[in-house]
Amino acid sequence: MSQQRSVVVTGAESGIGAACAAAFGAIGDAVAVFYFADSAAAGTTVAAVERAGGRARAIQCDVADPDSVDRAFTEAEQAFGPVSVAVNSAGINMSGVKVRDMTTEQWQRMLDTDLTGAFNVSRRFVRGRSGAEGPASLIHISSIHAAVVRAGGADYCAAKAGVTNLVETLAIEEAPNNIRVNAIRPGMILTPMNARAVEDLAYRRSLEVNIPMQRAGRPEEVAMMARWLASDEASYVTGAAFTVDGGLSLLLGVGA
Repeated sequence: MSQQRSVVVTGAESGIGAACAAAFGAIGDAVAVFYFADSAAAGTTVAAVERAGGRARAIQCDVADPDSVDRAFTEAEQAFGPVSVAVNSAGINMSGVKVRDMTTEQWQRMLDTDLTGAFNVSRRFVRGRSGAEGPASLIHISSIHAAVVRAGGADYCAAKAGVTNLVETLAIEEAPNNIRVNAIRPGMILTPMNARAVEDLAYRRSLEVNIPMQRAGRPEEVAMMARWLASDEASYVTGAAFTVDGGLSLLLGVGA
């Protein structure tokens, strides 16, 4: 990109979000690093963006709270101008609790963060584009479990499936406003959300044998997809979901 853009990345204190922030910094963008609680980790991401060649600012944000989202976007706009790219990577992982044992509080907490949070970020992003010039791109980090369910993941799978319809509806609504909306569906990625697989090589290998490419993915591999989706090379891509999983989700019928 020849012109520095204003970019927001939620959940940017670690994992895929941190990798996305650094990837946009590497092409000279200004990145608002939205974090939930860990300000020190957010500072590490800011430093990574700046080392890569971009500008950055850490901004606290609870995506489940619309007032927090509004305040964070306002601070990002004041710092770097109208936001033209938003990557929503904030989220929590499935707990492995079956529906019969799941509390209403757990169900609601997941939906508040992974689905309503996506709605809050989406709404504030498109509202902030009113009167802004040029193209814009909104990218939600979803999961292969938006389409491939797993026992113990009803809350997570339902939330990510909801993100699919949110993305597709937004894509139709915002296309006339030159805003593209897409999703990325990662599989097994080595992030703090998969801490055991990161730390326990034997456990990781027991999972990787189920992946056609025989390895887990890296956060940077998801970030490269996000950066491409926000680029002019993807100017005719909207309402799509891109799977980044080493082929894992292709094995739906294996073993049955």
